[in-house]
Amino acid sequence: MKAIRRIIALVLILATLVIPMTACSSDYKYVKMTVEGYGDVIIKVDMKAAPVTAKNFIRLVKDDFYDGLSFHRVMEGFMIQGGMPKDGKTPDAIYGEFLLNGYDNPIKHERGVISMARTNEYNSASCQFFICNSTTQSVRMLDGAYAAFGWVVEGMDVVDAITSNTAPFGNYNGIIFDQSKQAVISEMKVIKYKESN
Repeated sequence: MKAIRRIIALVLILATLVIPMTACSSDYKYVKMTVEGYGDVIIKVDMKAAPVTAKNFIRLVKDDFYDGLSFHRVMEGFMIQGGMPKDGKTPDAIYGEFLLNGYDNPIKHERGVISMARTNEYNSASCQFFICNSTTQSVRMLDGAYAAFGWVVEGMDVVDAITSNTAPFGNYNGIIFDQSKQAVISEMKVIKYKESN
């Protein structure tokens, strides 16, 4: 009888150790973005810091929404922006998870951070996103005004290459009107990924 009690106690102790590990693993999802002629970018999506934004992004990835779209706005020392639908059919807008809109988003804008693009309306973000390619004052000023939701954990060299190769074709606001000069996202998919320490 004592042996059985000891086994039950051991199982309960192990269960308390396993549960937090399981919870932690669900806090993040990983997305592999393949850009034609450039390579892969691995994005770590924080499902808790900005849950509405993160769930929307993951849903669009799973729906293959981004496949074939491009980075149409690129600026040195700032960011690369993509995800604008070619047919003009923009998905529904979502709640803007940032301080100016009453939401305390803990992710700060810096090199490698992914965030949602929007219009002047706080709750207008839908599908367009941007990846910061620098940590300049201009990038820092985005804190509290845009919904950051993750980080590039692998492939910033790809982001840098897209920046250096396509930024020269943009206008004063970074818009690249010549689609043949835009870097194209061939595929985005949710993957299993283990970060190296």
